[in-house]
Amino acid sequence: MSMHGTLTDLPIRFERVSVTAGAATILTDITLTFAPGAPTVLLGPNGCGKTTIIRLAMGLIAPTSGRITWGARPGGGTRCAMVFQRPVMLRRSAAANIAYALNGAVSRPRDVAELLRLVGLAPLADRPARRLSGGEQQRLALARALARNPEVLFLDEPTANLDPASSKSVEDIVRDVAASGVKVVLATHDLGQAKRLGGDVAFLLRGRLHEHGPAAQFFAQQATPQAAAFVRGDLVI
Repeated sequence: MSMHGTLTDLPIRFERVSVTAGAATILTDITLTFAPGAPTVLLGPNGCGKTTIIRLAMGLIAPTSGRITWGARPGGGTRCAMVFQRPVMLRRSAAANIAYALNGAVSRPRDVAELLRLVGLAPLADRPARRLSGGEQQRLALARALARNPEVLFLDEPTANLDPASSKSVEDIVRDVAASGVKVVLATHDLGQAKRLGGDVAFLLRGRLHEHGPAAQFFAQQATPQAAAFVRGDLVI
């Protein structure tokens, strides 16, 4: 139970989780815990299994073997939200996109105007969401996710398609969200982003977890040759 008396989703624990699809193995024997605190970064090249871990943690798919618990309970989290790499915008204004998300929220501690301010989109409230820039759409997607009052926020390569200025805007919001007490789990292949945002780093390659520890320790000295090669900038596939 959290201090508010509601059920907590944390920690989210993966215990020897594997995922297969036909003959393909997507994740192998993943044991990993998302605990309260600073952001956890899932780091690795594209195709290493980061998105699958997020989909499992959101309860969108089930493991082929192993188990996942949320706050020591099976069956999925109740206060998790996710932002996709390419979010889908509803055919309505920025403000109406957030209002739609608020309608589905279990608890509503914030209103549309506050959420727009939080992501720096207050001046664009009435603009059609599909006419926003890529960076603005990603910030609107963050506001929609936060409308759910999540305890855990999953971000799947949130700045992969953005220019540096837009990326910085999104990272600043993520930092503020994490500072407010929301657990952030961020998937990225961007070493700089992992250094800027990560409290701890889980390094994945070819569906396996190679190491997991404090970000400062990971970047100072990698424990595995695979992680060392990735941090050096070698091609690891």
